[in-house]
Amino acid sequence: MELEIVSPDGVLFKGEVNQVSFPGMAGSFEVLPHHAPLITALRKGNIRYETGDGTIQEIEVKDGFVEVKNDSISACIENFIAL
Repeated sequence: MELEIVSPDGVLFKGEVNQVSFPGMAGSFEVLPHHAPLITALRKGNIRYETGDGTIQEIEVKDGFVEVKNDSISACIENFIAL
């Protein structure tokens, strides 16, 4: 899957991932390959993703939204702290 995380400061991450966890408004959720399409808002929490080489990375977000479509994930966040 291709993940792109952007903020007003620019692209924070763009690359292949095996899985991603998001802090959704209705609770945390995980996106795996071939996930159903969705668009949802994000709440304060951590985006946690496993890159193609198995490295786990996290970004703390205050708010934003995410779109999942055809194994492509786009997250737009306002505020972040790289962990």
